[in-house]
Amino acid sequence: MTDFINKIIGDLEGKKEWKALEARAKALPAEYQVVYGEIKDYVWHGGTGLMDPSNMFKRLVERFEEGAAAGEDVMDVTGADVAAFVESLIRGEETYLDGLRQKLNQSVAKKLGK
Repeated sequence: MTDFINKIIGDLEGKKEWKALEARAKALPAEYQVVYGEIKDYVWHGGTGLMDPSNMFKRLVERFEEGAAAGEDVMDVTGADVAAFVESLIRGEETYLDGLRQKLNQSVAKKLGK
C-alpha cells in the first residue's frame, strides 16, 4: 500500500526537504536569489541532464550561503561562466545520458548473449 501511495502523491520526505531548501534559497541576498533562479531554470530545462538534481541544489545553496556570509559577490562565487560553475557542481552525478548508455549496453549484451 505504501508503494501505491508514494506513486500517487510522491515522496513526502523529499518534498519537505525541497521546501526547506527553497526557503534557504529565499533567505539569500537578492543577487544570489537571481542567480539561483537562473540556475534552477537551466537545470529544469535539461541543461545538466541530471537524473536527480537534489544533491546539486543542496551543494549550490550551501556554497551560496557561504559566499553570502563571507560578503562575496555572487559572480565571484560562480565566475563569469555560470554554466561551467554548474558543471563543476554535478561532477560524478548520474545523468540521463549515463542511464541511456547503460541501458543500451545491457540490451545489446543480453540480445547477443554476452
